[in-house]
Amino acid sequence: MSPFILSLFLLSLGLGTTITFSSSHWLLAWMGLEINTLAIMPLMAQRPHPRAVEATTKYFLTQATAAAMILFASATNAWVTGEWNIMNMSSPLSATMAIMALSLKLGLAPVHFWLPEVLQGLDLTTGLILSTWQKLAPFILLVQMSPPNNDLLIILALLSILVGGWGGLNQLQIRKILAYSSIAHLGWMLLVCQFSPPLSLLALFTYILMTTPAFLLLKFTSSLTINSLASAWTKSTVLVATAPFILFSLGGLPPLSGFAPKWLILQELTKQDMPIIATMAAMMALLSLYFYLRVSYAAALTMAPNTPPASAPWRPSPTQSSLVLSLTTISSLFMLPLMPTALTLFCL
Repeated sequence: MSPFILSLFLLSLGLGTTITFSSSHWLLAWMGLEINTLAIMPLMAQRPHPRAVEATTKYFLTQATAAAMILFASATNAWVTGEWNIMNMSSPLSATMAIMALSLKLGLAPVHFWLPEVLQGLDLTTGLILSTWQKLAPFILLVQMSPPNNDLLIILALLSILVGGWGGLNQLQIRKILAYSSIAHLGWMLLVCQFSPPLSLLALFTYILMTTPAFLLLKFTSSLTINSLASAWTKSTVLVATAPFILFSLGGLPPLSGFAPKWLILQELTKQDMPIIATMAAMMALLSLYFYLRVSYAAALTMAPNTPPASAPWRPSPTQSSLVLSLTTISSLFMLPLMPTALTLFCL
């Protein structure tokens, strides 16, 4: 793909997200979501492989279904209330349909089945865009809606945390593991978005900071499975040594950056007199922590069975820049002391 065409699609991605961010009308928000979908599809299908075409087709059908549901929900709400305002979803039927449509766009459980399969068929760069940038616009709409049915959001959040941990237990493909990790993290964000939207946005920002070095590390070492990650130490020992810390940060272990959002979310749930929900979320997060530990063990403490010539190309010179990988890795590991300041900025 030529740089001009690539730049055009990337600018379209930014334009679609910006339109959704700045709109208070459902039709404008829907238009931004559709620009996002149409802009990323050529990036998904640029690799000439049947799996990429299959992933693009699945993604298009899923997003088209979600877009149709959003249109129907907003039209129904306008028919009942006479307004197209995103913040005025007073009709329970319209609010429920809009929540399920946005959950389908995000990949929340129980409508998550498309996300691991689509991510598995993409290259790592496009998978990074799908796991980070494409989550922004639908999630902002969920935060803006202020739906009357809070119980549905809590059920979807807990189910996503459970499915995100349970689904990644027996996976060998790292892209599928990161897809289930995305589902679990989205559950944590959704759990608190009705009580503290700034905290939910902070959790989204932290998730993007932690997921970006994970994808870039896999791209730098050309690792797609757990076995290939176990033999990646010959390419870059320092980077592979930091892989367990990135995964521990995704799991929410102190004193890494990923600990702060979960800690603050559990604290907010306790303030809202929901200790049972907080306990359930914390216990289900242990499932995700298990497969993070499993991948970390494979990366740092095992060596793939290879013949002696397989280890001959010792530390080849890197062919791609690692500046973004270095900056995001540092952010995902050492930002815990700055989290109160970041939360204050999100509250402004």
